[in-house]
Amino acid sequence: MGRVRTGIETVIEGKSEAIDVALTVLLAEGHLLVEDIPGVGKTMLAKSLGRSISAEVKRIQFTPDLLPTDITGVSVFNQHTQDFEFKPGGIFAQIVVGDEVNRASPKTQSALLESMEERQVSVDGTTYRLPTPFMVVATQNPIEMEGTFPLPEAQRDRFMARINLGYPARASELAMLDSHGTHNPLDALAPVTDAATVTALIEAVTTVFVAPVVKDYLVRVVEATRHTAELRLGASPRASLHLLRASRAAAALAGRDFVIPDDVAGLAPAVLSHRLLPAAHARLSRRDMGDIVASIIKTVRIPTGR
Repeated sequence: MGRVRTGIETVIEGKSEAIDVALTVLLAEGHLLVEDIPGVGKTMLAKSLGRSISAEVKRIQFTPDLLPTDITGVSVFNQHTQDFEFKPGGIFAQIVVGDEVNRASPKTQSALLESMEERQVSVDGTTYRLPTPFMVVATQNPIEMEGTFPLPEAQRDRFMARINLGYPARASELAMLDSHGTHNPLDALAPVTDAATVTALIEAVTTVFVAPVVKDYLVRVVEATRHTAELRLGASPRASLHLLRASRAAAALAGRDFVIPDDVAGLAPAVLSHRLLPAAHARLSRRDMGDIVASIIKTVRIPTGR
């Protein structure tokens, strides 16, 4: 996956941490929520990920008039065969980019999130499996919220991790002017692996060893979010499972066959922060949720030994 990372970095300048989280989520069979201002490369990140692994990428632009069948597909009557045939929707791809997911109605959002959870689509009593690997990269714009339908907490909980790309550093932005100013860098991005290899890597990640003391540390980190005065909603048990799977993937990307506490602590802000709700005083002080999670981690004792 090192070559995949290198390829994406030629398109997304100076965002190695965000790229690492995206690769981690891919190997952990999760889905990624990218929440940031317009024009920082949210969609480009997803497209370059798909291009690097020679995967089928489809982009769905979420709008208020988007229907659930636009995502899942619909059965239409074929005059020639005198029978109904299924026309797949935009969800039938290996990397699905859901742009501005909060601009669609809750009914349409639910169609996307059901496909994410079940990895299948049921239409007219027939079930259709989605391809593998399968990953949804949904984007949200935290400003211009008028007329939008923010994802409720129960639906945000289905995303394994959330990242913010943020503005690039000056050097990275200058490099971007050179590399993006005359051509689209995606055109020069060649695949370095294929979907079958990525699927095999996903299977291998599930065998990464997690010692009981590391599992206990992970649970104590999640439990700490449920007992702090700064939060009125802590992380769910699904968050524990996502953090475990993401930690295994991070260990594999680091070349290890076992998870260490640093894997858990390093991924906790990305995996937990979008699932939490701040208490009133924390919201008034405008504390960043990632900073709150980081401060919670410092209160949890790190286990010693493997």
